[in-house]
Amino acid sequence: MVEERSEIVFFDVETTIPTKPGQGFAILEFGAILVCPRKLVELRNYSTLVKPADLSHISSLSVRCNGITKEAVVAAPTFADIADVVYDLLHGRIWAGHNILKFDCARIREAFAEINRPSPEPKGAIDSLVLLRQKFGRRAGDMKMASLATYFGLGQQTHRSLDDVRMNLEVLKYCATVLFLESSLPDIFTENSWVSPNAIMRSRRNGKSLPENTGQNESPPSSSINAVICSAESSTTTSSTKNHPILSLMMPPTEDIVSSLIDSNSVAVDPFNMSTLCDEMENAQQDEDTIEEEKSSLASEESATSVAHENPHSFDNFLEPEDISVPSISATLVRSYPGHRKVQIVHQGSELQLRCKYLKIRFGISTKFVDNAGRPKLNFVVDLPPSLRVVLEKADTIAKKLSNDSGSSSDWHPVVNKKPGFYNYPTIRLHIPTIVDGETSKLVTEIFEKDDTGTRKVVFSGVDVVELDSLLSPGNLVDASFSLDSYDYQQNAGIRLLAKKLIVHRSR
Repeated sequence: MVEERSEIVFFDVETTIPTKPGQGFAILEFGAILVCPRKLVELRNYSTLVKPADLSHISSLSVRCNGITKEAVVAAPTFADIADVVYDLLHGRIWAGHNILKFDCARIREAFAEINRPSPEPKGAIDSLVLLRQKFGRRAGDMKMASLATYFGLGQQTHRSLDDVRMNLEVLKYCATVLFLESSLPDIFTENSWVSPNAIMRSRRNGKSLPENTGQNESPPSSSINAVICSAESSTTTSSTKNHPILSLMMPPTEDIVSSLIDSNSVAVDPFNMSTLCDEMENAQQDEDTIEEEKSSLASEESATSVAHENPHSFDNFLEPEDISVPSISATLVRSYPGHRKVQIVHQGSELQLRCKYLKIRFGISTKFVDNAGRPKLNFVVDLPPSLRVVLEKADTIAKKLSNDSGSSSDWHPVVNKKPGFYNYPTIRLHIPTIVDGETSKLVTEIFEKDDTGTRKVVFSGVDVVELDSLLSPGNLVDASFSLDSYDYQQNAGIRLLAKKLIVHRSR
């Protein structure tokens, strides 16, 4: 039986990033804020770094994602040391966070299982990523925390637990306020409520960054009166809940949404009358499962990945640069997801897709950027042949013009890289998309190895960065089939080249 507790606990975990098949996530930091749902006052906060069982799991990729190093956690408590505090904070309360249903909740359950202790159970859940995509639309692009922070001018996401929790709460307040205003004067606001995700936003610093430390940090309520107010008001009538700007986003503890969080035999008590949202939340979760592919950070990348995965062997429509009539290259706007259109490059009425032989690799696999779940976005750089350069620069020019003409104010990043002093040695970056299959990521790109004995398909059990880097090493030649995928995200726009098939030439 879940204990009756009316507060909402916003929480976030930072973890290691698995780099090998079968390797799980290890919690490196836990942060939480206990909030009174009636006044939105902070009753308590807690944060601590966490020392994982195996420090070697803190890879350079993990450090690039959240900045937490081995040295930072070597003197920190283990999860077993903080388990009692975490359990007390979470058990029996409403859990809230951004993307918690798909990531943070699973990490909490795994951490308790590893120390052979029962996991805390939530009374309900508010996944702000799911709910804001349902309620707020796609005004801030992919609606991830960094995108929302940019949209509202809240500064940059730090990927530190307590900072991210505070930002999550602020974003939720902003979104709820906008929705409240729109519902008050629907004839005026709703007509223009679909603000472009590329609208120019102000920028200001949040000013609440958490000093890095290895110890635990727990703060009581700023005033004991706040706790009394919250407790007293939580027992009053709930008739005003539907009009509450935050509680109107409440996700009821339906079996479809939180079955992975709560035992099916437990009784989940809903202290707020949110039953009218059940159908909407079920639909929202189904939509989330369809479009939340944590492989890339852009919706354009998601759609291209999906197509590649469905029909990986269809390369008949890929053209070599010499077969393309450059004057016949054009651009059009196509539907990407509800409320958003993207630029598509077209050649003689069909989507332009290219293949080019013997591209020389300039720089090998880069994992500089990661997605929301911490998985690396793989890419490498090749030298650009003159014939391919003409095609790509033409496509880039017309795509940029159409983007600007359609109202985008984002900075356009050319697809052809021309570094100062190396203008005659341009390069392009080829991206290798991935998809998620359970707990592991898989490559969408088909990769083959060719030598004097023949051509063989390279089979990867997961995303093996080390093996990829040895295969796509500088100096090697590669035949590449790729698509031109436009993006417009967080004031940055351009064309991304998504590799669908690679044949690497290796000499023996």
